[in-house]
Amino acid sequence: MLTYMKTTTQSLRQAKTGEVRTVARVIGEGPLRQRILDMGLTKGASVTVRKVAPLGDPIEVTVRGYELSLRKAEAECILLV
Repeated sequence: MLTYMKTTTQSLRQAKTGEVRTVARVIGEGPLRQRILDMGLTKGASVTVRKVAPLGDPIEVTVRGYELSLRKAEAECILLV
């Protein structure tokens, strides 16, 4: 008998410091979505949350070997598994 694990997605904004997660999808439209994709945050990319500012903005992550700072609004558009 096969058993399936239920995977839940959460936004990058909800991820905790030190977590290594995988991008499930990028939501949103237009220039903001395209900008996020251009930064390398595409489906399947591994993301490590490095630092979160005291008020939650910005969030520093490592993706594809480089550090990237994102605003809360941008991080909310990135869904992780």
